[in-house]
Amino acid sequence: MIEQFKTSAAFIQSKTTLRPEVAVILGSGLGELAEEIKIDVVIPYPEIPGFRVSTAIGHKGNLIFGYLANRPVMAMQGRFHFYEGYSMQQVTYPVRVMHFLGIKTLFVSNAAGGLNPAYRVGDLMVITDHINQMPNPLIGPNFNELGPRFPDMTQPYDAGLIAMADSVAVTHQIPLHKGVYLGSSGPTFETPSEYRFFRNSGGDVCGMSTIPEVIVARHMNLRVFGMSVVTNEAHTFDDGYKNDGDDVIVAANKAAKKMKTIFEGMLARL
Repeated sequence: MIEQFKTSAAFIQSKTTLRPEVAVILGSGLGELAEEIKIDVVIPYPEIPGFRVSTAIGHKGNLIFGYLANRPVMAMQGRFHFYEGYSMQQVTYPVRVMHFLGIKTLFVSNAAGGLNPAYRVGDLMVITDHINQMPNPLIGPNFNELGPRFPDMTQPYDAGLIAMADSVAVTHQIPLHKGVYLGSSGPTFETPSEYRFFRNSGGDVCGMSTIPEVIVARHMNLRVFGMSVVTNEAHTFDDGYKNDGDDVIVAANKAAKKMKTIFEGMLARL
């Protein structure tokens, strides 16, 4: 597997002279943020050895190298999910390759359902912790060259980066929540009882991604910053409301400008 990671990294490096230390993973509906990048090269996932095809709604499936806030970045325009039928090793494969590309800091974003009753559609939440309800991507033989068998997860999201996001948000007068992301496998939206259970368990938002990538990133000691866009609100009683995947994309697109401002401000300060 280590050789496969290196092969993928070598292929990517053959396509660009940029050597960024920051990577961004753009989730459902947030791929439009990639339009703000001054592009050096776009590499479709199917062309990259070891990468899969992104089939989720709102995931364009491109690896982009370019400049954001005048800083070289690598951006995943869409990710892979466990619910697409991929193994956890396949879901997190790009994050492993990032290590061999020289990435030191990872920004992750996602569209999520608001569990906290104070959250509204379009709100931004900085992820301070998470609850994992999916298989752990580190199950199986450990890559001792990349990280320890039992990595510490007491601070999965970097406190310095969170403070930096706060500063940028204050400067641009963008309200930010801070909370816990709960990840489950999907692809079904949650039942009312599951929403209540997840909220009572300590979740502020819930989604179907991100956590496997964060676990693997922290295993390799990458700094991680995470942000969720609240794209639908949890309904815990039968009030006639129905979740809709297309509505999630619309809400994410509307909030993308605010997230762009936060990410650009942070990149400028790194």
